[in-house]
Amino acid sequence: MIDRSNAEHYTWGDGCDGWYLVRTAEMSVIQERMPAGTQEQRHSHQRARQFFFVLDGELTIEIAGETQTLSREQGVEIAPGIPHCAFNRSNKDVWFTVMSVPPSHGDRVEA
Repeated sequence: MIDRSNAEHYTWGDGCDGWYLVRTAEMSVIQERMPAGTQEQRHSHQRARQFFFVLDGELTIEIAGETQTLSREQGVEIAPGIPHCAFNRSNKDVWFTVMSVPPSHGDRVEA
C-alpha cells in the first residue's frame, strides 16, 4: 500500500509538492499539491499522455490555448505534443493526481 506518508517526495516550481505513487518505466502516478497563486511553466511532452484528476480544490489548466477550470473529482486528458500549463488561481491549495503513460519526466519540452 502507498500514500503520501511513505511515497517518494519531491518539490517543484514555487513551493509545490509531488509524491510518486507509481513510478515504473511504463507509467507514473503522482499526487501533487499546488499552493494558492502558483503555476507551472507552459510545456508539452513528446511521448507522455497525461490525465490530471482533482482531489480537492480548483485547478485551472490551459491546454492548446483554451483554459478550463477543474473542481473536485473532475479530470482532463492531455495528448502527447499538446502545450499545456496548470495554475492555481484560487486562494487555497489544490490537490490532484497526474497519471502519465509513459512517464513524463525527461520527456518535457518547454513551450
